[in-house]
Amino acid sequence: MEIGVRIFLAFLVPQVACVGGQKEVGHEGCVPGFQVKHYQVAYSGPFQKGQSLLQVEFDDCAGNEDVKFEVSDPSFLVDKDLNLVAQREVLACGPVLFIHGLSAHADDTAQVEVSGLPGHSPHTLRDILGVGQTLPHRSKRSLLVPPVIITENQRAPFPKVIGRVISTEKPGNHIFRLTGPGADQDPKGLFTIDIDTGEVSVSRSLDREAIDSYQLEVSTTDFEGNLVEGPAILMITVIDQNDNRPIFKEKRYTGEVLEGSPYGTIVMAMTALDADDPATDNAALRYSIVRQSPDKPSSSMFYIDEERGDIVTHISPTLLDRETLPTTTYELEIVAKDMSGREVGLTGTATATITITDKNDHAPEFTHPLFEAYVYEGSTGVVVNLTVDDRDDPATGAWRATYSIINGDPEQSFEIQTNPDNNEGMLSVVKPLDYEATAFHTLLIKVENEDPLVPDVGYGLSSTATVHVTVQDINEGPVFFPDPLIVTRMENIPVGSFVASLNATDPDILHIQSIRYAVLRDPAGWLSVNPVRGTVNTSASLDRESPHVHDNKYTAVFIATDNGFPPATGTGTLIIYLEDFNDNAPYVLPSEARVCEDAHDMNVAIVGGRDKDLPPNAAPFKIELGKQPGLDKTWRVTKVNSTHSQIMLLHSLKKANYQLPLIITDSGVPPLSNNTEVKVQVCVCKKNKMHCSSAHSHLASLRVLFATLLLLVPLCL
Repeated sequence: MEIGVRIFLAFLVPQVACVGGQKEVGHEGCVPGFQVKHYQVAYSGPFQKGQSLLQVEFDDCAGNEDVKFEVSDPSFLVDKDLNLVAQREVLACGPVLFIHGLSAHADDTAQVEVSGLPGHSPHTLRDILGVGQTLPHRSKRSLLVPPVIITENQRAPFPKVIGRVISTEKPGNHIFRLTGPGADQDPKGLFTIDIDTGEVSVSRSLDREAIDSYQLEVSTTDFEGNLVEGPAILMITVIDQNDNRPIFKEKRYTGEVLEGSPYGTIVMAMTALDADDPATDNAALRYSIVRQSPDKPSSSMFYIDEERGDIVTHISPTLLDRETLPTTTYELEIVAKDMSGREVGLTGTATATITITDKNDHAPEFTHPLFEAYVYEGSTGVVVNLTVDDRDDPATGAWRATYSIINGDPEQSFEIQTNPDNNEGMLSVVKPLDYEATAFHTLLIKVENEDPLVPDVGYGLSSTATVHVTVQDINEGPVFFPDPLIVTRMENIPVGSFVASLNATDPDILHIQSIRYAVLRDPAGWLSVNPVRGTVNTSASLDRESPHVHDNKYTAVFIATDNGFPPATGTGTLIIYLEDFNDNAPYVLPSEARVCEDAHDMNVAIVGGRDKDLPPNAAPFKIELGKQPGLDKTWRVTKVNSTHSQIMLLHSLKKANYQLPLIITDSGVPPLSNNTEVKVQVCVCKKNKMHCSSAHSHLASLRVLFATLLLLVPLCL
């Protein structure tokens, strides 16, 4: 059945029609028009067809001949006896009806208020229509444009007449025009007006949630398009129908509540939205829980505030015990119903999943009061796993265990850590144990939770356990002392010289075992060891300048083996600091030099001394010319500093390669000298380029030069 009805409301001002500017008065004291302007009628159910609601009082002061009445709601009319009568069964109507009376002598309007109507807020409609406000005066040549209220979602057929605009002009002299959004503007074609009668029609169903009101303009023009009346505003208000179900923001909500929470603790809030008019019951929501799974220990463990949607606990803290509940997760089916929860309301549903979270109300307890472990001396690693029980929620701080050794480990040889997978305590040896020192250890272990216990729960005796650790004997290898053994020896000492005496002892003091020594690593092959006594002697000459010596240190490794079963070994390191002996002659760098044959600068090169030995067996160096006669007639060597000297020519030489003999001597005791040569290339220099002889040179070149010089000496005399 179509519930919505068309409502036509006109804000009209009682007025007296004037003819020729003179007020028509039929008899003395008579005022043309409605004698009573306001009426009231109570709605107690649908108005039946032909039912008379009331009788109006109208007098045009001229016998009421040819009086015509129009009612703002076309479902009603005024008959010849001035009764307001329903033309059909009226299920609902507007809260205000207007009756327009018109004759040649009177033009007036009366107002009928209908009280007790269902489904709409009278205050809202009165606000929309402005009922009770002072009605403005209407001039003679103005349009009567009643505001229109229409319900959304009306059914076909269309178009439907929803109101009428009344003109004071005589019919046939003008045409009506309708403009604005919904008429000639988007959404175009929703509303039309009969150009002759002024009836306003709607062409299709409206949706309040899309557009809740339309403001149009109505005017009349003559047939040539000239404006006659208006424009006037036509307000069309779309009244809400309950055509939208409540919709939850989410289909599935999750929340959690701590076990043991007080009765009435807020868990979570459910929120649904309804697109209908929030000022009506169409969007007034009420919440309820229709299902709880599981329904143990009570089918009503939770309660929802029907207006706010808050879910709260509805069970005593004692029963809300995570460890005794059949499950830790409860699922609620929540229904939101509009129309303030009445039977006719539309519904939306969502699911709320509530998790009962854990609090630390159970202390961890060892599964056994005593644990035993066995470990070989000298080894490290996990020796035993300690197991505990905890009834709290796994993978939480109320379940995760932390272990500590509270007694029996003065040397801190043990460590205990928590296995994150199973919460067990992994007891490890971190410092190797010695059977000969202590063969048995007794540890006291305590277990606690990461999170503190609740105030009324404490740790008991079951939260501690004893661990007996038995150390098992093994044949341990000999131990060198000191390790490393450091000695100082001069390089080049005679082969067979004593170097050091190794000392290795067997830690197995409860057993009598012999030890034998051997060389394990001797990079240069310089050493030998007595297998019984452990004395180390040289088997070759020690050379400090050897590539096996680093920072004057030579390192060798020896092994000691006992006669246990099975035999055990140990290694020790011998470091020999080698003192330098002056056993390396110095040499000169660079070994080549170049000079131009016509050079004005007779400086040939600066040469420096080098020595593999260390001070004082190296610098300062003495660099001088060789002992060949006549060299000092052509060359000169001058000291620059303790390591370098300057080579100079005393006169120009021709282009050739010359081998210059030099003698370099270090500062060792006794000193070492070295006869060496520097190749001097005398080149022709042109345009910054040096043209030198081939790389081959011979000492004979200098000798020929020297012989020539010697032959020239007597001639000069």
